[in-house]
Amino acid sequence: MVLSHDVIDEGDAMPLVNIDVLRGRSEDQLKTIIQAAHDAMVEAFDVPDRDRYVVLTQHEPFELSIQDTGLGIERTDDVVVFRYTSRQRSQAGKVRLYELLTANLKERAGIEPSDVVVSIVENGDADWSFGNGEAQFLTGALD
Repeated sequence: MVLSHDVIDEGDAMPLVNIDVLRGRSEDQLKTIIQAAHDAMVEAFDVPDRDRYVVLTQHEPFELSIQDTGLGIERTDDVVVFRYTSRQRSQAGKVRLYELLTANLKERAGIEPSDVVVSIVENGDADWSFGNGEAQFLTGALD
């Protein structure tokens, strides 16, 4: 059993990925963003490819305000916000995720790294149910 203060090995179950974008991209562009995020997560966190939990939400421009936090980062209408909700991950895995994600998005979708914002929210075993009203990490159905 993994205790809440332990860092989970990267070969663990997948995060839930929430992606927020401005409305107006094509279906193919949205699918490319989803795939780029998934591929980065699979490589950085060594999760199984079949573990895919992604929610993409499109917003009107007035519904999404992403500024530069005083870092001098210029944003465009291509801005994409990623929230990975996950069991605890290593610092190295997180840094690798940021690198892979921005590289994938630049290469596949032409999205500049300055338009990519990422937040990783960590939680524990009791915070997940994959269905059937069960806490599968707690019951041992998932390790």
